[in-house]
Amino acid sequence: MVDKLYALEISALRKKYANNFEALKEINLKIRQGDFFALLGPNGAGKSTLIGILASLVLKTSGKVKIFDADIDKDLARAKSYLGLVPQEFNLSQFETPMQILVNQAGYYGIPPKIAKTRAEKYLRNLGIFDKANMQARMLSGGMKRRLMIARALIHEPKILILDEPTAGVDIELRKLIWNFLSSLNKNGTTIILTTHYLEEAENLCRNIAIIDKGEIITNTSMRKLLGDLNEQTYIVEFRKPLTQIPNTKEFIFKSIDSTTLEVTVSREQDMNTLFNFFSKRKIIVENIREKANRLEQLFLNLTEKTVV
Repeated sequence: MVDKLYALEISALRKKYANNFEALKEINLKIRQGDFFALLGPNGAGKSTLIGILASLVLKTSGKVKIFDADIDKDLARAKSYLGLVPQEFNLSQFETPMQILVNQAGYYGIPPKIAKTRAEKYLRNLGIFDKANMQARMLSGGMKRRLMIARALIHEPKILILDEPTAGVDIELRKLIWNFLSSLNKNGTTIILTTHYLEEAENLCRNIAIIDKGEIITNTSMRKLLGDLNEQTYIVEFRKPLTQIPNTKEFIFKSIDSTTLEVTVSREQDMNTLFNFFSKRKIIVENIREKANRLEQLFLNLTEKTVV
């Protein structure tokens, strides 16, 4: 029977290469079924090694990995069937069409062609590339290839979807389409693990987060709690009229963007209303105040800087 509590359980996981470089140092991590989970870290932190072990592309040195009810040491085939992986690099068969790629991928999981074609059409439509179903993959744009790789990872309808930089190199409009698709997929029960360098992506999509640095998990918590630990918050303030000068105060930190826009950093104890009242008292008319999407980035920098020896 499939464990209803955890989709992924990792215990004391290590990976040491022949040159004695330790890419992973006793990783312990649990991800609940149905979660949308962010795994973040700088380049070389160990994210790719960890994903490689989960996808059976990298051999672990020691430790235990359980995907739902399947231990990868005891039942690798079952563990792999639960998993869909969207790698960062394109690895599509360039001379096959999207429909051929998806049907062939389904065949590796024993899915009959008729069912595979129905599923392929569904995912190609949902991802907005059905009109390219019979075009050779080499003719697709980068954004179309990115979506095709997501469809390929989903063709066997895995319980866990792992996405390694799924919106790298795509424009804002397409990124929003992919975000909406992934959110819908997660709401329907698929557990999603996301790695990304677009930190606003993790903030918008994910409920829980682990940050890895130098092969170790340095924080593992909810996104809400992590953001709540911020000592500072930055807002973008837009004014009705150009400012003649930046207000002189020690309450906030101001950075001029242009004549009608300021970037304002406030302490944790202050909020948007405090900022609005500050300008109102000075008869400066505020047109708009919005949060700057950099909270997670600042937290990430703060946490990783703490690990520097």
